[in-house]
Amino acid sequence: MIISKRPEVERFLKGPEPQFRAALIYGKDRGGVRERADRLAKVVTANPDDPFDSALLTDDEAEGGRLEGELSAISMMGGRRLVRLRFTGEKTGPDKAAAEALTAHAEGKLNPDAFFLIEAGALGRESALRKAAEKAASCAAIPCYEDEPGDVARLVREALAADKVSLDTQALETFVSRLPRERGVARQEMERLALWLGPGSGRTATVKDLEEFLGVEPEASLLDAAADAFGGKLAAAHAGLRRAAAEGEGGPAAVRAMSLHLARLRRTLTLAANGATLPEAAKASGVFWKQEREFLRQARAWSLEHLTALQPEVLAADMACKSSGAPDQLIAERLALTIAGRARRLGL
Repeated sequence: MIISKRPEVERFLKGPEPQFRAALIYGKDRGGVRERADRLAKVVTANPDDPFDSALLTDDEAEGGRLEGELSAISMMGGRRLVRLRFTGEKTGPDKAAAEALTAHAEGKLNPDAFFLIEAGALGRESALRKAAEKAASCAAIPCYEDEPGDVARLVREALAADKVSLDTQALETFVSRLPRERGVARQEMERLALWLGPGSGRTATVKDLEEFLGVEPEASLLDAAADAFGGKLAAAHAGLRRAAAEGEGGPAAVRAMSLHLARLRRTLTLAANGATLPEAAKASGVFWKQEREFLRQARAWSLEHLTALQPEVLAADMACKSSGAPDQLIAERLALTIAGRARRLGL
């Protein structure tokens, strides 16, 4: 059974209904997969780290009957048994073996009181394990997509609130735009920010306050690559995208960065059309003062009509990146080429 909507996923992670014997949590964001799996493990068994109550296997241990044996075993302490399987690759043998074990367990052929929790990467539609999980009524198949900016903002607010610190609206938008998409790494950045702000201080930081904290960001950041594309600097944009990809930032995040830059240009030009000066409009749009000169150069060249004409290209790239098996890095680089080409025609 597929469970993909966030409210439904949250309800499931807080306490699966009795008919569920298994869950497959998978996706590119391994940090997000691990975080959700850890939450679920603490709910389904009182002692998820106790070897008498749980077993942890890797995909190399899925074959040869070991997995079925662990799913058939009964907890020595009398509680609900947890069998946890972590997939680190996409080998056909372990995928098929895990699918067979999941099907047997979902049908009640093994220990019906055990809970089978599987963590995996981005399983394709051809995966036997994914097919088995989606088909079984007693198994929850939970895909982990990259967090949307709104979801990331919510996580940041909650994480900082726990330490009694916060960010104002513009600072929050800026911090979220700079966060890596991998949730585990993003969590570490949130913790680092809370320590920098001073846990328990009650401090609310502004964009200006964040400059020192974000100053260590590499020039290869996706926002810089997006700015290079809109500035007509194709070589620099492509180099930035490739460095960011090497650091773990994929095509969808790159397209999102270019979409964000377009939105800031659009907002700036809209404010200017309503009477604000370009510097005032850029500041209101959350542009860093160090980037203001280049941003204003672009704002004077691009028009609302040009940005509107470009919007379908950005939306198409975003949709293409989210298609299964799509060459997302190539799609992002092609979008950067399109943007830079139009920027050059505008005189940039």
